[in-house]
Amino acid sequence: MPNSQHPRITLKTIRQMADRGEPFACLTCYDATTARWLQRAGVHVLLVGDTAAEVILGFDRTIDMPLDVLIALTAAVKRGAPDTLVMADMPFMSYHANEDDAVTNAARFLTEGLADIVKLEVTKAFGTVVSKLVRAGIPVCAHVGSRPQTAALTSGYTGAGRTLQSADSILEDAIAMEKAGASMLLAEAIPADLTKRILAATKVPLIGIGAGQQTHGQVLVLQDLLGLSEKPPVFAQSVANFGDALVQAGQEWVRRVKNRDVGTPPKTPIVPQIQTET
Repeated sequence: MPNSQHPRITLKTIRQMADRGEPFACLTCYDATTARWLQRAGVHVLLVGDTAAEVILGFDRTIDMPLDVLIALTAAVKRGAPDTLVMADMPFMSYHANEDDAVTNAARFLTEGLADIVKLEVTKAFGTVVSKLVRAGIPVCAHVGSRPQTAALTSGYTGAGRTLQSADSILEDAIAMEKAGASMLLAEAIPADLTKRILAATKVPLIGIGAGQQTHGQVLVLQDLLGLSEKPPVFAQSVANFGDALVQAGQEWVRRVKNRDVGTPPKTPIVPQIQTET
């Protein structure tokens, strides 16, 4: 049952917005309740990212995200936001070792996870994997540029495309993914001039994160946007300070419990007015 006044967002909707030059908004999301509110806010795309390994499960790396858990979280988000386009990350080693396993795991995201599209971190070497998914009827968003699942190779998360050789290689990745049938591209932590080259060389919608202002869509980790992250990336600008608001709410609850003041409706709300950042 729809729970928002906004029209249903589909892949066709996103393509039409990109063709019109109308930017679309994307945020990560990991639960039904938050998804419901973000749908009401008009967010076009919700990404159930493998960042859940860090912000939900408490790991230090995205590669620790369990496949079955991410499928369950994806279904929760879609149930909370049925009219929003839900994109599911395919976690580490769910599509790397075997193309048949990649198809099976991606299909689980569409059936059990209710996802509209899956996202893979790729280079042009993954062209046959993406083609096989598309042939099976599975929409794919191809993630190029900085790829967090390969952070072990660079001893941490880094930018990409900073040299001419690296930029040319990422451009080739993007072109190859479109040719393989990807419905969308996502570019992470690349220079803005490389983003412009990708836009000029491809026709599918391009989502950016730390990739300049010219992409068709922009994505951000929700916790970074809400001021809940301890060390957000340099390109992430928060719009509110939910961290301090949660601390204050918790402190107020502790005070009320201590004073045995929890049996009647409070005269003032527990959560203070949230200050948005300018």
